[in-house]
Amino acid sequence: MNTPSIDFALYSQMPEAECHARIRAARAALGRQVVILCHHYQRADVYQYADLTGDSLKLSRLASQADAQYIIFCGVHFMAEVADIMSKPHQISILPDLAAGCSMADMANLAKVERCWRELNEVLNAEEQVTPVTYINSAADLKAFCGRHGGIVCTSSNAGTIAEWAFRQREKILFFPDQHLGRWTGHKMGIPLDEMMVWDPDLERGGLTPEQIRKAKLLLWKGHCSVHQMFQPAHIRKFRAEHPDGLVISHPECCFEVCQLSDYVGSTEHIVKIVKEAPPNTRWLVGTELNLVNRLAEEVKPDGKIVQFMSPTVCMCSTMQRIDPQHLAWTLDNLAAGHVVNHIKVPEHEAGPAKLALERMLAVS
Repeated sequence: MNTPSIDFALYSQMPEAECHARIRAARAALGRQVVILCHHYQRADVYQYADLTGDSLKLSRLASQADAQYIIFCGVHFMAEVADIMSKPHQISILPDLAAGCSMADMANLAKVERCWRELNEVLNAEEQVTPVTYINSAADLKAFCGRHGGIVCTSSNAGTIAEWAFRQREKILFFPDQHLGRWTGHKMGIPLDEMMVWDPDLERGGLTPEQIRKAKLLLWKGHCSVHQMFQPAHIRKFRAEHPDGLVISHPECCFEVCQLSDYVGSTEHIVKIVKEAPPNTRWLVGTELNLVNRLAEEVKPDGKIVQFMSPTVCMCSTMQRIDPQHLAWTLDNLAAGHVVNHIKVPEHEAGPAKLALERMLAVS
């Protein structure tokens, strides 16, 4: 007779020291059956257990190459979905806390995107004129939508390359769910701001006239990252006034004005690379999630570099924070006892076309 899985209630108030001891013991028992993937934004007390780390593009590649039976994704829900889609049939993707979602991803859902597509077809021939591009920070069913409609997935690392591919397919792009990444990508390609229209999914026809839709090269979904919207141009101006020789680097999920004022703009992998390769004794203002900034600051401190978080307000990815040592210990102890908890399984009717869109991305980038 199978024993029941271990209840999380036993772990919810467990002292940190005991959690870490359980994590180490369970990992030793499971050996190579388990691989732990951690996004750069993951909290430090969990990040220390990562076998593999990176941003969304790197982790999507690593998920497709992993050999372990169990892929534990210390990130958010859409990342664990990507791991399930890209991994081998016998592998199992696990998210230690199902509450670890993404507020940006939630700003676009399939019903609203399908309605958008229908409304675009009232004005033009969407299938012939519009390439749908979804940021990887989106649900599997939206990746599947792109797969079915000749579209593709992008990350902050490869958005420019993906947009070039998309424009080679059709004359317009529908980009969701993050308007800021889409706008910065379009700007870098030389597209005028008045040819990048914001589509508000809560308004009829996105709040746009037929003339605006026909003129638009880029239709930008009205979505954003709750962390990166905290960074403001005033933060950069204050830093430059205090540190004229300082350098500013921001993530493209920041608003357009912040990106314009920055010396460098790029993905989390790009931010880490630029700061680590910078000359000693440089000072940096970094506009991205707090856990990454704090970790980077410690790593470059021996070189005399000073790394400063852009916002005076503490803002971290609150949903990513839900993956804590208690949830990781609970997940690993259950696996060691023969139980899989929080298995993330994308339905086959979504996984197939979503994988097609992801594979297009990996091939292009």
